[in-house]
Amino acid sequence: METPVSVAIVEDEKDSAIKLKKYLEKYAEENALKVETAAFSCGENFLSSKKKFDVVFMDIEMPGDDGLKVVKTLRSEGSDVLVVFCTNLAQYAVNGYEVAAFDFMVKPVTYFDFRMKFDRVINCLNSRKKREVWVASRQGKRLVSEKRLKYVEIMRHTLVYHTLDGNVTGTGTLKSVTEIFSSPAFALCNQCYFVNLAFVTEINGNFVYVDGDALAISAPKKKEFLRALNTFLASGGGR
Repeated sequence: METPVSVAIVEDEKDSAIKLKKYLEKYAEENALKVETAAFSCGENFLSSKKKFDVVFMDIEMPGDDGLKVVKTLRSEGSDVLVVFCTNLAQYAVNGYEVAAFDFMVKPVTYFDFRMKFDRVINCLNSRKKREVWVASRQGKRLVSEKRLKYVEIMRHTLVYHTLDGNVTGTGTLKSVTEIFSSPAFALCNQCYFVNLAFVTEINGNFVYVDGDALAISAPKKKEFLRALNTFLASGGGR
């Protein structure tokens, strides 16, 4: 049985929330897709639910915690959910990149715009499912997926997968890793670290911070790495 796409709508305006729900239902019918939807009128209720979603449509301007603050909290908790911001002001989109937003929509949202954005969401979710690897580690066989992988540390024929669930150590080569996780979401910051750009939180001098870990950016890789990061962010990439 096909796993439903789990969607949260965080929107204080009732009419806007109803419209998004109707758009989701229409999209699901047109594409023979199963969608489960939950609506929240404020960010606090959404966070307190503790439920995991595949995608969140998040209003930015809300009473209490605004959408940006809510997503910052999600990221601090290790969530890689796809976030599509909904806003009345296009300039908020720039702030969205600070919390690795996937995309944004300017209100009033048309179905045409929604459909294009949700096509990208579905493509990204399908792509995430495909990029994963089984690692034979000392703890037994472990599945490592792109959406949980922060970066890979390469030491000769030893690979350390740094994930949201802890480190997994296996064997392999740089080539094998780059082939499995062949995606614009990954780039080498030096010959020892293969980084998931969705987890980059800061660039400071010759260091990139990946979910709090400081990794050196080598001089030969710096220009290429920064170009990959900028392209990734400009395309709406993120967790």
